[in-house]
Amino acid sequence: MPKFAPNRLHRFFSRRRFGLASLALALFGLCFLEASAAQEVSRKVIAKTAPSFPELAKRMHVTGKVKLEIVITAGGTVKSARLLGGNPVFEKSAIEAVKQWRFETAPTETKATVVLEFADQ
Repeated sequence: MPKFAPNRLHRFFSRRRFGLASLALALFGLCFLEASAAQEVSRKVIAKTAPSFPELAKRMHVTGKVKLEIVITAGGTVKSARLLGGNPVFEKSAIEAVKQWRFETAPTETKATVVLEFADQ
């Protein structure tokens, strides 16, 4: 069994505490950045398509909400969507539905977050 000098142990644990603290701080900062980066939908939705309930979720009797970040073009179509939170079983269905939504036009492209709820059918 290797022996460590007391000062080596102190340096090892001091560095580890500093590393863990800085990692925790960085993760907290990323979570805060993510939450403030996307805003709630400020553009009016003209047409919505309801998501289909996935067969796997039906068989497992799974329900829940899905939070997506969407990029809306100036013309009002959804350019892209990505999952921010929720059950991944609903991801594909939610993204397919949201990409069919239409919003009012705006001078620039905008980002927004939307929440879709999947209730047992």
